[in-house]
Amino acid sequence: MQPRTYRCGLDAAVDVIGGRWKALILWALHAEPLRFGELKRKVTGISEKMLIQALRELEADELVHREVFHEIPPKVEYSLTELGQRLNTALLPLGDWGEENMAGIAKRRGVTPAPSHTATA
Repeated sequence: MQPRTYRCGLDAAVDVIGGRWKALILWALHAEPLRFGELKRKVTGISEKMLIQALRELEADELVHREVFHEIPPKVEYSLTELGQRLNTALLPLGDWGEENMAGIAKRRGVTPAPSHTATA
């Protein structure tokens, strides 16, 4: 198999945040570090398995930092790295566009928008 080649910056960015959940996880982490359960509650609809997988990929891409606190019971927090914060900043205009066009997109796709237009899918 031939190694992947990025055709442009957008290709690379979409490869990093591709899928339904990664951008929503990044957005959920924008204000403060969160524990796994808190993050799962903020990203409505994600399964535990998908959250674990997405967090591992985001950590491998150096967008999310996982900190383990050695205490009883064990505590793990997830936060954005500087690279993750910069990506979140780049996603702001996309979120604004989505907010402005959400009603029309939802209508065309037969989806009901959430009452509080937040990034919780």
